[in-house]
Amino acid sequence: MPSYLTEAEAQVYFDQRMGTEPWDDADSTHRTKALAHATNIIDRLNYSGQKAVATQENQFPRCTDTVVPKDIKNATSEIALALLDGVSPEIEYENLFMTSQAYGSLRSTFDRSVQAPHLLAGIPSFTAWTYLRPYLRDPLELELHRTS
Repeated sequence: MPSYLTEAEAQVYFDQRMGTEPWDDADSTHRTKALAHATNIIDRLNYSGQKAVATQENQFPRCTDTVVPKDIKNATSEIALALLDGVSPEIEYENLFMTSQAYGSLRSTFDRSVQAPHLLAGIPSFTAWTYLRPYLRDPLELELHRTS
């Protein structure tokens, strides 16, 4: 599955951003893997509209668009950065349900009445979530199709 952007395109994005040490310290192989993994994470979500071409591998472009939106490329970069920084979507999801944690005599208790929607969706970066959210289908939206 092709990534939403190349390593060179991601580098342009990171050249304008602070806190990119995990990207800067990674070799080309790890950067490429992180971008591909980020694309896979993004493609698991439920987006509004249809793929621009039914046979395309990725979810974007959509509808009448002919290119991948900049927000999707930015989200891919942010997720890749989080992955390179060691953030694991699976561990983050498991941690959503932890209510208490102790180290020796130190104990932390977490309020789990409000859960982070980006972590529930498997997105390891809140910044990436802000880029992706406008493209998502409303979970309360219902599509009806008449069949004969």
